[in-house]
Amino acid sequence: MRKALFYGALVIIVLLIAFFFMQPEEVDFTPYKELGTKYDVRILRDTWGVPHIFGKRDTDVAFGLAYAHAEDDLKTLQGVLFAIRGRLATILGKRGAPNDYMVHLLRLWDVVDQKYESDLQPQTRALCEAYADGMNYYAALHPDEVNPELVPVRGKDIVAGFVHKVPLFFGLDKTLKEIFESEAEPSADTKKTALLSAVNPYTGSQTFSVSPRRSIDGNTYLAVNSHQPWQGPVTWYEIHLHSDEGWDTVGGTFPGSPLVLHGHNRYLGWAHTVNRPDLIDVYVLDINPDNPNQYRFDGEWRELEVRIAPITVKLLGPIRWTFEREVLWSVYGPVIRRPHATYAIRYVGYGNIQQVEQWYRMNKARNFKEWQSAMRMIAVPCFHCGYADREGNIYYLYNALLPLRPEGYDWSGYLPGNSSKTLWNRYLPFDRLPQVKNPPSGFVQNCNSSPYRTTIGTGNPKPEDYPSAFGIETRMTNRALRALELFGTDTEITEDEFYRYKYDMTYSRDSKMAHMVRRILEANLPDDPLIRQAADILRKWDLRTDPENTGAALAVLTFHQLLQSPVAEVSTEELVDFFAKAAQLLKEHQGRLDVPWKQVHRLIRGTVDLGLGGGPDVLHAVEKHDLLEGGRLKGNQGDSYVLLVTWDRNGRVRSRSIHQFGSATLNERSPHFADQAQLFVQRKLKPVWMDEAEIRAHLEKEYRPGEE
Repeated sequence: MRKALFYGALVIIVLLIAFFFMQPEEVDFTPYKELGTKYDVRILRDTWGVPHIFGKRDTDVAFGLAYAHAEDDLKTLQGVLFAIRGRLATILGKRGAPNDYMVHLLRLWDVVDQKYESDLQPQTRALCEAYADGMNYYAALHPDEVNPELVPVRGKDIVAGFVHKVPLFFGLDKTLKEIFESEAEPSADTKKTALLSAVNPYTGSQTFSVSPRRSIDGNTYLAVNSHQPWQGPVTWYEIHLHSDEGWDTVGGTFPGSPLVLHGHNRYLGWAHTVNRPDLIDVYVLDINPDNPNQYRFDGEWRELEVRIAPITVKLLGPIRWTFEREVLWSVYGPVIRRPHATYAIRYVGYGNIQQVEQWYRMNKARNFKEWQSAMRMIAVPCFHCGYADREGNIYYLYNALLPLRPEGYDWSGYLPGNSSKTLWNRYLPFDRLPQVKNPPSGFVQNCNSSPYRTTIGTGNPKPEDYPSAFGIETRMTNRALRALELFGTDTEITEDEFYRYKYDMTYSRDSKMAHMVRRILEANLPDDPLIRQAADILRKWDLRTDPENTGAALAVLTFHQLLQSPVAEVSTEELVDFFAKAAQLLKEHQGRLDVPWKQVHRLIRGTVDLGLGGGPDVLHAVEKHDLLEGGRLKGNQGDSYVLLVTWDRNGRVRSRSIHQFGSATLNERSPHFADQAQLFVQRKLKPVWMDEAEIRAHLEKEYRPGEE
């Protein structure tokens, strides 16, 4: 007993000492309180709470954007900045440690520190530094809301955010996760399943452009319609940025970005959807049995570069502990040592910090030539791109930094890491990328689908022009099939039709969903009254997911289970089991199988709880769900920020938009926390105001940062 008391007291003493020494230092905010005098900017909030940032210079606008975003979503902004710095575990505990390890493993800060001055134009650095100043100014005026370790935010933090986030869009995090979960050395035919599993054909984004060739009134249309998570660091935030230096752009951005990531200005617009070419290679190193820090390369032993990364983790309250982890480097790039093998990773674009500069140039482009010139940087190394402009041009680009790999290797699998033959350093030139400009059909589309079926008729890229080592997608999502069916059969598209096609809620008869339905109905189903009733409903289902549809709940609940399956193809027996569980769930919680879809499918935000139409892989997309008690599906990803743009035959632009919740991403006290949700579930859009007179006609408040 005495020994236990002694050790208990010792633990308490150690914790008290740790508490005392680990308290964050007091921050002197005084220098940052003067930043407001450095920038000339006004924030005009419209009646939907959307911030319109007006400044004399671009830097004024970036400063105001950071301040406005901090007002609406400070928690997410702080999390993003701590993640960038490799300090996420200091606020999230062990959940943040994998991110912090990745930051050290990839030498993110080596790259940013070495290239910040040399690789970015002065105006780009000034933009990022102004955004950082906006964060610091907000922190100085609201010290009780801010983690004191956030300050100072620097321009380098903003640049590092792009370097940190972009590789995650082509699956780097999933590749790392697969390596850490592997339990045996891969064989010669082992495939990179992380890449393959990341390509969920039912989730993603979409964009369409229609030229005057196919519109009834000579208009040009563009749909900007990314499908992002409804909360978190890649949630869309709607903005309008206007400076006297020619910046006048509306669209969506992510926390930590000083500009629009996709949207439109008065001259042109663009949209991104995720593509998944093979941009990552994993090598198995041949380690020296007499020296674990040496690997064989071209017949010689080379030394691994070894560092020790400090990972500081929050344990209890303010108490933290710093763990040390080995991080290694080879000629290929970062290295991970596992008990059974040592892996090296190589991914495209490593060392490039110009992503923010490319997007900045896209924001300010005034014609196709200027916009495409920005794209030629390929600093943003992935994403399908859709484009339209006031001149009536439409364009699709399979944007990717595609490595030129030598023949003789299976690049879809794990590779030998002992030869310079597998060490690629060159990329496919921009002009050879798959792309379609102004096709005879008068429309282009992409819905996370093959670039080889961008439109109908002539003008599509040819698959035989691209080797399989690029990993360019050949799959067609339901959304792509429906887009081709809808746009391809209407030669005189009106603005209302363009809107209706975007909100289509039907599965193509060539889709995965239709295939699943046929498999179930052709199967040897159990002789059970509930299953017979379910099969009869499924047989009559019209493949639609409108809110009142009485067959969609059964089908989508079955499909939901299919999407959760760890394997790409399930057996007929498993599929029938999914179907039976969906029927039982509906019977138990709804009392019937033919329940209207909106009773099951819900948008939930605080106290707001609304019925939804749409579903996985339809053009009105709600693609990821939480299955709640009671058998309801809560949407958490899909249609989020939707922006539909029109240029009339005289080149004048107008647009409409909607956000699934509202402009106040996390501020529950704001009237805009969920004020767009009702319109969203009704598939209605609100006007986008760009002219100051229009904004003032719909003005909620105007203020300078710090004077709100």
